[in-house]
Amino acid sequence: MSVPAATAWPARLRCWPHSSAESSPRRLRAPRQWMGGRGLGPSEVPGVLRPPIAGLARSPAASSVCAKIVQLLGQNEVDYRQKQVVILSQDSFYRVLTSEQKAKALKGQFNFDHPDAFDNELIFKTLKEITEGKTVQIPVYDFVSHSRKEETVTVYPADVVLFEGILAFYSQEVRDLFQMKLFVDTDADTRLSRRVLRDISERGRDLEQILSQYITFVKPAFEEFCLPTKKYADVIIPRGADNLVAINLIVQHIQDILNGGLSKRQTNGYLNGYTPSRKRQASESSSRPH
Repeated sequence: MSVPAATAWPARLRCWPHSSAESSPRRLRAPRQWMGGRGLGPSEVPGVLRPPIAGLARSPAASSVCAKIVQLLGQNEVDYRQKQVVILSQDSFYRVLTSEQKAKALKGQFNFDHPDAFDNELIFKTLKEITEGKTVQIPVYDFVSHSRKEETVTVYPADVVLFEGILAFYSQEVRDLFQMKLFVDTDADTRLSRRVLRDISERGRDLEQILSQYITFVKPAFEEFCLPTKKYADVIIPRGADNLVAINLIVQHIQDILNGGLSKRQTNGYLNGYTPSRKRQASESSSRPH
């Protein structure tokens, strides 16, 4: 397995639930100016952020891989104002169901693994805005009621964005936004066992419904829609989060970018020809009105 040479992965991303229950403002450090990865095109304004996004197509193990990457990067212990790596899930972008579709979903008769189950237009729009350094709102999906919640998650510019999902590579326009594409490969038994544990503990499903849904929708959809996208991957990770060798190589690559890749390009206060934004002092407010 090979990992691509380091490219500059910029700026900072913050995310937290946005709802009426939010009681205190959050701080945001000003993002750094950046030009890297595929670079700025001639029609793009200099200084506009193009945060790199790593896509992870997966069996259900990709979320575990993302969590392991974040853990090994030491981001779990970092204050939210200092976090450099954030995970976004394709599961947040399920379409709003009609009443008829929701009735089927409650009976386990709706195919959530089909490409049409996702709001692909919103996925592309959101990721495109992230690459432009914009603040975005991420939907929150309720897997028990099969509906979007009223609250959203606010996402600010970041150093590294990990976007994971079963069909992360299916749409070409979305796929083309990724600077790195990782395919998490696990065997069918592992995929099924993890789904059973997750759906029972987190989504209130019973075993019979889970197995029926797996045989009817999940397995066929994986073979028809997900598995063929493996060919687009830059890196394939067998055994998912258990493959510490592969994960450590990816972590090392990201760590080099975070700690050394950008600083090595910075000379006399300039970064790739542009002046970096001044870091926000602790006393300065950076809250955003909602």
